[in-house]
Amino acid sequence: MKKFILTLLLLAVSVGAQAQSVPLDTAYRKQINAFIDEWHDDAAHARMAYFDKIAPNGIYIGTDKTELWNREQFKAWAKRFFDRKSAWSFKATKRNVYMSADKKFIWFDELLDTQMGPCQASGVIRKTDKGFEIEHYQLSIAVPNEVADQVTKLVKEFESRPAQAKPAEGKPAAAKTVPKG
Repeated sequence: MKKFILTLLLLAVSVGAQAQSVPLDTAYRKQINAFIDEWHDDAAHARMAYFDKIAPNGIYIGTDKTELWNREQFKAWAKRFFDRKSAWSFKATKRNVYMSADKKFIWFDELLDTQMGPCQASGVIRKTDKGFEIEHYQLSIAVPNEVADQVTKLVKEFESRPAQAKPAEGKPAAAKTVPKG
């Protein structure tokens, strides 16, 4: 009888714990996803509103090791792409969204379909009185483990070439470490 009561008690606690872990507010999650999707769409259509969605001190980290920018550096580097009808096209195929208890800080990861092939990214968004702002975004090319050795070899070969033999076009104009502040 004691085992039966203990089992019922554990079951009740388990059901209660599951009820406590309510999924995130669906409407709020939709707002967040719409904001990120719109941000990606701004780039796809070369709309300068793309940069307005990044916090003034926001950080963008691209796929190249030199690509670490604050918003204004990123905007200057990307100008040549935004002068066209389309800068780049990222479509999320999967996204996970998480947030702080007060819903002011949101972090996410996403799998992207891009012109570079599959990419992964993660970001941090802050909710302000004016709306959402991207505080930090990091993009990476998703390299399958089966070809990682080949990619690593290519990168090592590229890095070992003299500087003048490397193409300069991919190098960001203002790629420098942003001081902490």
